[in-house]
This record gives sequence, structure tokens and C-alpha cells, in this order.
Amino acid sequence: MRSPSIGRRTRPAYPVLLLVAALAAGGCGASTGRADRWQEPSPIATGAQPADPASPAPPTASAPSPARTDVKRVFPVRAGNVDYHPTHGGYPGTDVFADCGEPVVAVTDGVVLEVSRVDRFDKRGPQGPNNGGLSVSLLGDDGVRYYGSHLSAIAAGIDPGVRVRAGQQLGKVGRTGNANNVCHLHFGLSPKCTGKDDWWIRRGVVWPAPYLNSWRKDGNRSPVAEVTAWQRKHGCPASPGRSTTGG
Repeated sequence: MRSPSIGRRTRPAYPVLLLVAALAAGGCGASTGRADRWQEPSPIATGAQPADPASPAPPTASAPSPARTDVKRVFPVRAGNVDYHPTHGGYPGTDVFADCGEPVVAVTDGVVLEVSRVDRFDKRGPQGPNNGGLSVSLLGDDGVRYYGSHLSAIAAGIDPGVRVRAGQQLGKVGRTGNANNVCHLHFGLSPKCTGKDDWWIRRGVVWPAPYLNSWRKDGNRSPVAEVTAWQRKHGCPASPGRSTTGG
């Protein structure tokens, strides 16, 4: 793991190594072996008045969306003191460690797909569907779905169907869901699947670290080929399998 680099401002070193050690063994929480139906995050729900979601239909395979090849990509957390581990427990994903409250931004131009403004995680309840706490997913113009969870807040106006630009703030780093009380952003790359009960796909299907390494250095490495190849091989699996550790 690289040591955090200090960017625009000087601040006390963030204890990234200790945080990574706390989560690397099990990702963003421990699995209970239960696979429960996910409740669709409501675009109109608030912390004071959660909306009752409708029962979702199982996902089916869908063709990748037509993709732009000229898109710009940026690192998903705008902070000077940030780091991440190249691996993740149970499935491909990356935990990006930064102070709570740091801005989480859109990786690229695209349209907001799903928003969860209510933290429904309960360690006694369904594991997997609600593990992400407050979260946002974005369908980039390149056809890739970019997902971030464990947020402390969602930015005003970030709702399903809203168009956003690369670098636009989506929310703030937090520790909601099964974040184990550690401030970080769970980040996942996946294809958009037809149907809404696909948290096991949305949490991540290819390893993000090589792309994060590029974007952090102002590069523009594209995950399109890898995500498209994964979908051609797997389609949209209708079951999370044995792992219910979700982010």
C-alpha cells in the first residue's frame, strides 16, 4: 500500500495502515451467510420519513449501454489525505480511506442511477442488501456503473435521473452501513443490470485499484473493456451466491 500523500493542505497523518488492517480481512463487514431480499433505496426517502419501497423484480442480463470513448475520469474522493488497499474481502471492490466529511465526487459524466438516503443497516437484520448505508450509484457515459457507499450525507439535488459531471460532489465520506465505525468510501465498478435487486453486482465485479491508481495521478485509464468482458461472461447473476458481505 502506498503511504497517503498530502495534497493541498498539511494535516496530521491519517492512520490509514491501522484502518486497512481492521478491514482488509473481511471487507466492509462480516458475512452471516444469509441472502435476503434487498429493499430498493427510495429517491424520495429522508432520514425522518423513509419511504416504503416496492418489491423489486429479479435482474436479467442486458446489453451494455452505448459508451462514449472520450470521457474524463477523476478520483472519487477529493482530499489530500487519502489511501486505499488494492484488495477487498469476499469480492472485487476497494475501500478508500479518508476523513469523514471529505467530498465524494462523480468519477465521470453520467446519470445518477440509485440513491439511498436512509441507513437501514441493522447487524441483526438482512445482511447484504443494506450494508452500504447511504450510497449513490452513477451510470457513466462510458457505460460503466460507479458505486460509492458508507456516505455520511448525500448532496442536495443528487437523485435518480439527474445528470452530473466529472468531479461534481455526490456526497461526503462517512461510516454508515456496515463500515465498522471507520470513515471510508466503499467503491465498486459494475455493469448496469436490468432490475433493481442486484446489490451483489452493484457492490463491485472487477478490481478498481488499477483504475484508481491511474485517476489519482490524473490519468484516464478506462474500466470499460474489463466490465464489458465480465458482463458478456456472467450476464446479470440472479443470486449473490454464498457471499452476503456487501458494501
